[in-house]
Amino acid sequence: MLYSKLFSKTRKSIKEYDTKNAKLLEQGGFVTQLMAGVYSYLPLGLRVLRKIEEIVRKGMNEIGGTEILMPILHPSENWKATGGWDSIDVLFKIKSRTGREYAIGQSEEEIITPIFKEFVKSYKDLPFLPYQIHWKFRDELRAKSGIMRGREFLMKDMYSLHETQEEFDEFYSIIKKKYIEIFKKMGLEAKATEASGGSFSKKISYEFMVLTDAGEDDILYSANSDYCINVEISSQKEGDIAKDGSGILKKGRASEVGNVFDLGTRYQECFDFSFVGRNGERKRGIMGCYGIGISRLMGVIVEKFNDEKGIVWPESVAPFQFHIVGLDFSDEKVRANSFKIYEKLLENGVDVLFDDRIDVSAGEKFADSDLIGIPTRIVLSKKTKFSDENILESEVEVKKRNEKDIKFCTLKSLIF
Repeated sequence: MLYSKLFSKTRKSIKEYDTKNAKLLEQGGFVTQLMAGVYSYLPLGLRVLRKIEEIVRKGMNEIGGTEILMPILHPSENWKATGGWDSIDVLFKIKSRTGREYAIGQSEEEIITPIFKEFVKSYKDLPFLPYQIHWKFRDELRAKSGIMRGREFLMKDMYSLHETQEEFDEFYSIIKKKYIEIFKKMGLEAKATEASGGSFSKKISYEFMVLTDAGEDDILYSANSDYCINVEISSQKEGDIAKDGSGILKKGRASEVGNVFDLGTRYQECFDFSFVGRNGERKRGIMGCYGIGISRLMGVIVEKFNDEKGIVWPESVAPFQFHIVGLDFSDEKVRANSFKIYEKLLENGVDVLFDDRIDVSAGEKFADSDLIGIPTRIVLSKKTKFSDENILESEVEVKKRNEKDIKFCTLKSLIF
């Protein structure tokens, strides 16, 4: 991608925001706010979103998930069947010109349960692990924290159906491990935190929390184990011994990036759904719900990885792997060789953003590079030792975004 052709440039001044992700993502040209809680994802931002999405998708496929796509527009009858139409205050409701009422999807239990009913006839059809990555809408009274808490957001939700509680518990241990692995691939250490089931379940649920000052929840956690609990449901306090005996509890501010709910038989009962069990009897089974906030993760990552100059993207989710900064473009030879390098990298499938602007100072280009936060910067200038025989043998200046030192190496050794 050529930076000169990118319409979403960096911005020197924007309005004041309450969180770093809101400020840096807008200033860096990743997103633009349409209204409170609703954002457009610009080219750089969309690339990050897709990288996060693909890590999550790969993880779900690895544990047997099957991707589907469910509608955003829901018939009110489904929500009235579960009681959600009147009890869920964040549910957007609309009425058509014919007077029919609809809900705008804020979760998918009311849609996935009829799908289970249609396709699961016996225990032999299990496990059934459909998931989707789609947009959700919630009528938040106060959308805040940038893209971490919006009225429109991208989310992965998986649903499972199991014949017994034991089978659900076994699958929970599998997905818990996979969730921790997914977040670690993005550079995040997430803690599986005991929490209230809220409007989804009367049982204890699990939220996957990442420690950050921009978070909305207070948690108690042990530094010596994975024990963690939301302060809202805890009878313990900071300084107490953790229930698992692993050590002293610490209190921290955290942001939820994923959750797991044991839904029991609630939705099966609402839709009169059952299947034939292995002993021939009719069974409701145990339903599970597993969410990951895709767009929220993008905000949390920025909150965790930034400095005074801008964003410091982990390599796994960065919009590009390399950021070429071209200098001295008044010199035709430098400019021509720089484009040769850029084109050769593209030929070899390298993910690269090329700042090819002519009438911009080196200082401004470096500042933009730091703000955008791509992991590796390659500088091409009069100082570059361009190779006439093999352009990839050119010796270039290289700087990692999270390091202070500059080094010199050939492009071939850097890329391959």
